[in-house]
Amino acid sequence: MRRFLARHYWVTGLAVLFVLMLGLTRIIQPGFGISGLESVTRAALPYAFATAAMSITIIAGGIELSVASMMAVGGTLSAVLMAKWGVAGTVPALLVVMLAGAAMGAVNGVAVVLSRVPDIVVTLAMMYVWGGVALLILNGPGGTATPWLRELILGQVPLPGLRWLPQAALVMAVVIGGIWWSLRRSKLGLSIYAIGSDQTAAFRSGVAVGPTRVAAYAIGGMLAALGGLSLTLSTGVGEPIPGPYLMASVAAAVLGGVALTGGIGGILGPVIAVFILRLARLDLTLMSVDPNVTTIVEGTIMAVVVMIGGLVALREKRR
Repeated sequence: MRRFLARHYWVTGLAVLFVLMLGLTRIIQPGFGISGLESVTRAALPYAFATAAMSITIIAGGIELSVASMMAVGGTLSAVLMAKWGVAGTVPALLVVMLAGAAMGAVNGVAVVLSRVPDIVVTLAMMYVWGGVALLILNGPGGTATPWLRELILGQVPLPGLRWLPQAALVMAVVIGGIWWSLRRSKLGLSIYAIGSDQTAAFRSGVAVGPTRVAAYAIGGMLAALGGLSLTLSTGVGEPIPGPYLMASVAAAVLGGVALTGGIGGILGPVIAVFILRLARLDLTLMSVDPNVTTIVEGTIMAVVVMIGGLVALREKRR
């Protein structure tokens, strides 16, 4: 146990902080219980997908500023396809959304590799491109979500002993955890960490740097599209306007232990950080803090986290 805690001290600390935040929320709102936890988890679901997408690209040594726009494309595309194809076409619609997300991410990656322009510039430009694509798919909220698919993220797990667990948390664990587990155990996963740690050393070790970077962006794009899908399932309609997921995903990734220099980090820490940030916003709301002040506080927290992460990254580069 001591060895485990020493190795995973940051994630353990985040887990303790999350439990303390739950306790604080219960003190502020004594009625906060299973239904409240379910609501928080459902709200955190798209943020978790956005953070997972951001984490993978940062670990690969890049950055993905178009994550929110790709989520908008995934959300609108899924809403339109499910409305058009009906219940029978739900599974094909999911596959199309995942492929579309991977394609968007791959386009970003190819643009970065071929142009040799910094990731932050390329993905900033693609943020507007994918935002425009989302508006072409739907020029306003519309479409629909298949009822049985919506039910997957609503309520608690209907099994004895697990009735306290939100179904959204189970979906999050199965999808994000499954993708991450498969990636970490693959050669591609090792290559992503290698190019993020030291691109030159990775190249000399036989890693195909360009294709690996494109693959990292493609996986990130697929996760972003799934995040858009989860938002559609939560609201019941597709929304073409990108949500506030960019800054939140960067902040959660950094708070979760992903180094902005690349090559360091996992997925459990960033996901826990998503819940911590969501609970912080909920607590401010429960304390009847002015919504404008809440936005300022939330933005300040995110900015401070990202700046600290940036300072740590600069310090590591100077060593």
